[in-house]
Amino acid sequence: MEEVVAPANIATAMRRVRQNRGSPGIDGMTVDELPDELDRVGANLRATLLAGTYQPRPVRRVMIPKPDGGERELGIPTVMDRLVQQAILQVLGPRFDAGFSPHSHGFRPGRSAHDAVCEAQQYIEDGYTWVVDVDLERFFDRVNHDVLMSRLAHRIADRRMLRIVRAFLTAGMMSDGVVFDRDEGTPQGGPLSPLLANVLLDEVDRTLEARGHRFVRYADDCNVYVRSQRAGERVMALMQKEMARLRLRINEAKSAVDRPWNRKFLGFTFRQTGSTTRRRVAPRAVDKLKDRIRTLTNRNRGASLQTVVSELATYLRGWLGYFGICQVPTPRRNLDKWIRARLRMLQLKQWKRGTTAYRRLVAMGVQATPAAHTAWCMPRWWHAAHSPGANLAMPAAYFDRLGLPRLAPR
Repeated sequence: MEEVVAPANIATAMRRVRQNRGSPGIDGMTVDELPDELDRVGANLRATLLAGTYQPRPVRRVMIPKPDGGERELGIPTVMDRLVQQAILQVLGPRFDAGFSPHSHGFRPGRSAHDAVCEAQQYIEDGYTWVVDVDLERFFDRVNHDVLMSRLAHRIADRRMLRIVRAFLTAGMMSDGVVFDRDEGTPQGGPLSPLLANVLLDEVDRTLEARGHRFVRYADDCNVYVRSQRAGERVMALMQKEMARLRLRINEAKSAVDRPWNRKFLGFTFRQTGSTTRRRVAPRAVDKLKDRIRTLTNRNRGASLQTVVSELATYLRGWLGYFGICQVPTPRRNLDKWIRARLRMLQLKQWKRGTTAYRRLVAMGVQATPAAHTAWCMPRWWHAAHSPGANLAMPAAYFDRLGLPRLAPR
């Protein structure tokens, strides 16, 4: 705890909390107000941490939509509690991380989802062409406090640290002005939650390693790769037993023993051609991208084509930063064509009338016949967006000049 309250550690935690921004907790304090607040209460904060009596405030409950149509529950701590969690994380993180399995990639320094996907790809190429895809049911909401604290107590001798970590777990959650007690779960939204999740699931990693299994885990997403369906069913039974020992439940509807190319992992899936395995975008990730683009290119927004392209470019660069490692270009090429068609349709809808479209297309260098054909198709917007006149006026190079990034290599 003395390391936690060291001035240099608190200063580093302050910088990271402010860099991460985030919403206020139940007290309404923003990250920009944190320095002044710390100057005011810093001495008392240090004293309560050293005494092990620091008491966190309840987290603010926030529900965010999930891609499958459900909702995920987040618990947003106050800014001061985030500072304390970050300071604790900076002390505990390196100690625990050094002992974690090399097959665990989630929320660890120097590791990423890309590392996990590439490791899974290597297993498939090595002949482990069946996957035990394990999905935990509401993992962060179901973490058993006693089980987790017993694992922490094996590694942490400072009783003050253990008391404060438990206080964060049991701080409660506020929703609509009412505070609910929590006797299980580690709310997503605080800096400590990912580390605590890895501490709990590291036991499963060690069991799989001891049995010589090929596996990869990213937070609560765990895939085990085997050579046959029968072996996969045995591993699934083992995983059910291990999770039950940790008081966790496997989601039977979303878990399966199957071929890897029939499953998704961290937004990716795989295609196997002979002995070659290639990464590709999972269909659900494509659907999610399309939903977002439909929103951005909605004609009722009243935004100009240039404005829409600028917003699209920001979103697509982020998407490409994650899915750019895919090795099957066809889905991304198809997406590029579909995005450009959406933008052509948006432009045609903004011109509204066929006569306006005809004049604009001719001014853009389109000959009279294809321009007239596009103008005649105007009431059928999607058909008009694919017409020769629209493609001649707004080819791929036109959108390149507007700054629209391409998802597939040229």
